[in-house]
Amino acid sequence: MKLRFLGKNSTPGDSPTLYATDQDSYVVQGWKVLANDLLMRLDVPDGHTVVEVPTELFEHLTKDGLPTGEIKTYAPPIMLVTEQGTCVVQGPQMHDPEALSQMRTPDYETCVEVSKSSITALLEENGGADHQRPA
Repeated sequence: MKLRFLGKNSTPGDSPTLYATDQDSYVVQGWKVLANDLLMRLDVPDGHTVVEVPTELFEHLTKDGLPTGEIKTYAPPIMLVTEQGTCVVQGPQMHDPEALSQMRTPDYETCVEVSKSSITALLEENGGADHQRPA
């Protein structure tokens, strides 16, 4: 799997990053979710994991030709929005050696792969629904 860097939201020591793949998906690199109170609220299937990223990370979707990166609907693969305004994203944990060799992932981070269609659907208004599912 080949990755194309879209962008990152960095502060010293933290580096959530967004990549487009050559397989009609995105790779979301973020902080490992270790908080039991969050994990207990999720049904994480085998082979999947969850990462936490700032919502602003999705603004980099514009570099993949999308008109906006503003999340308007909070639904899977975004499982929760925390009190701090970050998103908890769930998906298959990245194990592809070629993809991982293109990344720099600190021990406290991991990454998930999510379909482009599932992410682009979040950029559309979903009339009438309560879009925020706070943690």
